[in-house]
Amino acid sequence: MRKLILSILGILIIIASFFLAQQIINSKSRPKAKVEKVVKTVFTETVANGTVPIIVPANGNLRAKRRVELYAEVQGVFQRANKLFKAGQPYSQGETIIKIDASEYYASVQSSKSNLYNLITSIMPDLRLDYPEVFPKWQAYLSGFDLDRTTPPLPEMTTEKEKFFISGRGILTNYYSVKNQEQRLKKYRISAPFTGILTEALVTEGSLVRSGQKLGEFINTDIYELEVSISKTYSDLLKIGEEVELVNLDQNKTYKGVVARINGNVDQATQTIKAYIDVRNKDLKEGMYLEANLNAKQESDAIEIDRSLLLENNQIFVVKDSVLDLIDVKPVYFSNKKVVLKEVPEGTTIVTRPVVGAYAGMLVKKYKGETAKNINQ
Repeated sequence: MRKLILSILGILIIIASFFLAQQIINSKSRPKAKVEKVVKTVFTETVANGTVPIIVPANGNLRAKRRVELYAEVQGVFQRANKLFKAGQPYSQGETIIKIDASEYYASVQSSKSNLYNLITSIMPDLRLDYPEVFPKWQAYLSGFDLDRTTPPLPEMTTEKEKFFISGRGILTNYYSVKNQEQRLKKYRISAPFTGILTEALVTEGSLVRSGQKLGEFINTDIYELEVSISKTYSDLLKIGEEVELVNLDQNKTYKGVVARINGNVDQATQTIKAYIDVRNKDLKEGMYLEANLNAKQESDAIEIDRSLLLENNQIFVVKDSVLDLIDVKPVYFSNKKVVLKEVPEGTTIVTRPVVGAYAGMLVKKYKGETAKNINQ
């Protein structure tokens, strides 16, 4: 009997526990998750339309504006001059750069000059007898004739008889032959046409130099030239004499240049035109890479923003009553990082930094930490 009672009590306890658990489960309320509305902070600026300079970027490598390629016009052994013929060697204007052994040819020139002197001397008795009026000037010519100096010009012949007599004796032929040899003798010495530096040396002392052989290259370091390619759209806007700002590759030095020439030919492949900028600076070297910012034109009633802010359909985000909106704009010029826009309403508040996941109607708030500023002011 006792076991029966215990069994019945156990069953009742289990049933009571089951119903109690059901009541506890049913009475438990699950609180609904509260969705917080996220309001993004955006950077903004107020539009003030103004004049925006259109700056066309271009780049290129510097080349010396004045350069001379040195070629031999005669043959001989390369001799040492006052300075070593090495790349990097500076020379002053008129200083000898290259000297070729001309001893053999010099002797030939002296022989021709001596023959001319003897030939003129041989006609002097005939001049004294037949043309006494012209004898004094030819006598003075002989007196001033120096074999160690350049042959002086022949006396002016005033009458036809004098011309026929002098020419018939072969004096004119011999004279111009000597002058030709003297001109060729000068080619054995190459002097600096201007003050500069030797950038290339292709021969050494003692080398046999042949006619037509390239010997080196000489440049003027006072002025350099930068060749840049610009779009034909802005070719008619550039002016000769306009100042240009140049920046080196490291962006830590700037130089002032001047547009010197503009090519009239358009490259058919790239549809660009070559412009040449003169620049002077003692720190510049040939071959340096420089970037130029050309002031092509002035765009009025426009603003300039980052290209990342312009959407595909030529729209930008604006803020109206703390809500994002889109407006249509008219881009007129693109650079690598910027875009110039027109038809942006005056006083409009535009977004100045990209907003992730932005859409029209999105609730935003302006960043308070940035001082408000107007574009183009």
